[in-house]
Amino acid sequence: MVYERLTALDSAFLHIEAAHQPMHVGGLCIVEGRSFRDAEGRFRLDDLRAVVDARLRLVPRFRKKLMTVTLDQGRPIWVDDEAFDLAYHVRHAALPTPGSETQLRSLFERVQSHLLDRRRPLWELWFVEGLEGDRVAIITKTHHAMVDGISNMDVATVLFDLGPEVVVPAATPWRPEPPPSAPQLLIDSVVERAVEPAELVRSVRAAFRVPRHAAERAREVGRAMANSRPLAPRMPWNGPITPHRRWEPVRVPIPLAKAIKDAASVDDRVGGRVSLNDIVLATVAGGLRTFLTDRRQSIAPELVLKAMVPVSTRAAADRAAAAAEGSAVVGNEVSMVATDLAVGIADPVERLEAIATAMRSLKESGTAVGADLLLRMTGYAPPTVLAIASRLAVRARAVNLVITNVPGPQFPLYCFGARMLEIFPFVPVADGHGLTVAVVSYDGQLGFGINADRELMPDLSVFCDGVRAAFDEYAELFGVHPAAIDDAPAGEAPASR
Repeated sequence: MVYERLTALDSAFLHIEAAHQPMHVGGLCIVEGRSFRDAEGRFRLDDLRAVVDARLRLVPRFRKKLMTVTLDQGRPIWVDDEAFDLAYHVRHAALPTPGSETQLRSLFERVQSHLLDRRRPLWELWFVEGLEGDRVAIITKTHHAMVDGISNMDVATVLFDLGPEVVVPAATPWRPEPPPSAPQLLIDSVVERAVEPAELVRSVRAAFRVPRHAAERAREVGRAMANSRPLAPRMPWNGPITPHRRWEPVRVPIPLAKAIKDAASVDDRVGGRVSLNDIVLATVAGGLRTFLTDRRQSIAPELVLKAMVPVSTRAAADRAAAAAEGSAVVGNEVSMVATDLAVGIADPVERLEAIATAMRSLKESGTAVGADLLLRMTGYAPPTVLAIASRLAVRARAVNLVITNVPGPQFPLYCFGARMLEIFPFVPVADGHGLTVAVVSYDGQLGFGINADRELMPDLSVFCDGVRAAFDEYAELFGVHPAAIDDAPAGEAPASR
């Protein structure tokens, strides 16, 4: 029998998870509110659930739950939830009208602090009414074992519309497939584990039939291992975490960020082209420097922090094929690279140059490909070994924080006829790594979702203000007029001085 089995990386997120350490990703969407109320002003929750229910066929995993293997003799599989209850997953909450952004953040932090129930499909969708400005907030939670950042955006584009007309797919009856019996799954899993090493050996032999290809792959793996340093310098957020979170959004216009990138790329002080991702990393480094200065921490000129930057290895063809079918790809297809953040460099331009140079070196070295090979090799490890390795990997302080930048659609999306105004991501923290910075680009705005442990970083706002200030500082240094953004034609960056 063919099972939809979790990959090694998917399973790792389950092994890492603990009561104080939920491993789900999510987001906060702000949408216009009028279409969510009926003529009497009541929230149309039943109508919303009907629309979501009709579209679940496009993301079939959202009706599946985990089934574990007896004695942990194989990675879990996805099986249909025969007692699937849509009302449990699509929820309604309300702020005291008019609800402020501060009140919404408090609700968001509480919702994201709780574990998803592994007895059910691992997602929740909250609709929150009462937000000031006649707006509705949508809080999403999806376990990291189900989706990575890229495929999470794919799911969003399936659940949302491209225009204000609500498109409801034709109703198709859903009949859950019965799961295998526990003994049958155990037998099949043991057989599968016996076959996989043989497949790995055959793959190695095939690679060595082409010596140059094998040598290149070996070098890629070597570079990935060499890039992983044993310890990063301990920072205030690199400690044991609690179950409680502090989260804050940061808004940056994409035209401003692109104008800074373009101006920096032709500036002799930088010495080469920089990417939008380089600008994001440099402003995060500036925010960290502001935070450490506020904490009165000594910042040596040679201080370099390590940031884990997830890199999508999902084939564009896979995403295109799913889009053509009107469905979404789910699951984790990411690799990891650790890059240097030269926080100790006081001069912002020199700091940007150092960060851009480090990222170029990583891209040219093939480190991401090598790291991807290492991740795939863990798929052949016995599940118990994988569980131990996953927990040890989190505890080791190889990096100081995670920074992820996910491209989203640069056109408006609609939910239930209402335009989505903003979107901000949520990426979990873990023991030893109590700070994550996630960025989603959507419809002309970079939406930062900055998540931290509440006790390790009660002053998270200092860091967030530092990120905002770093963008303003780079705009001034590279002669970019932020005020010109409103006057720039669609798709064009603002003028430089």
